Amino acid sequence: MESSLAMFLYPLLLSLSLSLFIFLLLRATAGRRRRLPPGNLGLPFLGETLQLISAYKTENPEPFIDDRVSKYGAVFTTHVFGEPTVFSADPDTNRFILQNEGRLFESSYPGSISNLLGRHSLLLMRGSLHKRMHSLTMSFANSAIIRDHLLLDIDRLVRLNMDAWTGRVLLMEEAKKITFQLTVKQLMSFDPCEWTENLMKEYMLVIEGFFTIPLPIFSTTYRRAIQARGKVAEALSLVVRERRRESERGERKNDMLAALLDEEGGGGGFSDEEIVDFMLALLVAGYETTSTIMTLAVKHLTETPLALAQLKEEHDEIRARKGEEEAALQWEDYKSMPFTQCVVNETLRVANIISGVFRRAMTDVTIKDGYTIPKGWKVFASLRAVHMDHHHFKDARTFNPWRWQNSSAAASSSVNVFTPFGGGPRRCPGAELARVGLSVFLHRLVTQFSWMPAEQDKVIFFPTTRTQKRYPIIVRRLKPVEAM
Repeated sequence: MESSLAMFLYPLLLSLSLSLFIFLLLRATAGRRRRLPPGNLGLPFLGETLQLISAYKTENPEPFIDDRVSKYGAVFTTHVFGEPTVFSADPDTNRFILQNEGRLFESSYPGSISNLLGRHSLLLMRGSLHKRMHSLTMSFANSAIIRDHLLLDIDRLVRLNMDAWTGRVLLMEEAKKITFQLTVKQLMSFDPCEWTENLMKEYMLVIEGFFTIPLPIFSTTYRRAIQARGKVAEALSLVVRERRRESERGERKNDMLAALLDEEGGGGGFSDEEIVDFMLALLVAGYETTSTIMTLAVKHLTETPLALAQLKEEHDEIRARKGEEEAALQWEDYKSMPFTQCVVNETLRVANIISGVFRRAMTDVTIKDGYTIPKGWKVFASLRAVHMDHHHFKDARTFNPWRWQNSSAAASSSVNVFTPFGGGPRRCPGAELARVGLSVFLHRLVTQFSWMPAEQDKVIFFPTTRTQKRYPIIVRRLKPVEAM
């Protein structure tokens, strides 16, 4: 019987071995026909991941990019986070990647982020559902909605939080409270309360798990994040169910959740799970990124006294014109902040809250200079590399808001080199809302306080962009400005 089994298995194994040899030969031949971008895959499995992380844990991560660009060019091959990756520091290639979302490339993020956000989050949605939800989000964060509904809430919540400021303030923590409250208000119409405070505590645990090994047995941080995610989802589910009942009774609030439940207004038809995942991801996006921009804007202004003085002059004029210290900001006030918009642009350019975007090639893709990105490979479109390139911005690594008063520099946003909110079908739908929020925050800050750093702090860029010590400052409340 054994000899019979052997007579059967030997030809089978020989056939399988031959098939495998032919497959590998064909694959190698195909690889030779493809012209990969030059680069270095580094160590087996690890690749160049450790070099990347080490660079981004410092104030100056640029050498990781600079060294490879000088050696290989603006598009190069590397191996990070366990996968071969084509890294682009070229604005034209970045635009090509972003514009071909859903056709040649698809969004691709680490498993830890995917698991914690949920499969129905806007970040992970694809196809027609993503298009529908992205459009719905943009319609609720456009200029008209901000002007008519959101601006007053933004101003009120910023003032509410700043009223409690005295002495030493951890600016990044305060900015996170403000942006979280703003986002909760926009999504679900909740004002600050014990419920929102508890929700924020759980959110902080969720975000800590984004860049961890997505296995609870190996990572305590990830395990805590998964547990916190469950608590957040449960809390949001209760809100969604209650709002469905209110909707059935004909009651309607003017917020994002109402739009998601509205059958006639383009929403409706979504399950509770889909809505919860969607809102959970939007809370993360609004809370984490905008608060960091607020903090870094203040840090750069503090280190650039002339810019701070000019900004303060602009806002003192607005405050004096309004007459009343507590008078709410109006849309006309926001539109009369030209230098503020220069500060906003420059902070977005230098801070690079979104360092870049990961995509995965859906097929073999031919890019600039005839290079090929193989099907299944990751690609990283580095927005930061373009923003910090001296070829695109003079003295690119210096904070200089006056560059945006120059017509040629301001026009650069139309030629693919200024993309702080990404681009293509996945461009951040809250871009204008972030600008308004930062402008209002700066107005209230410079007209109500003077400040100085409490201690030296530095910016690091991994796992997310942040200041190492949460940027502690000493604040002093100013006297009211006399009306004009």
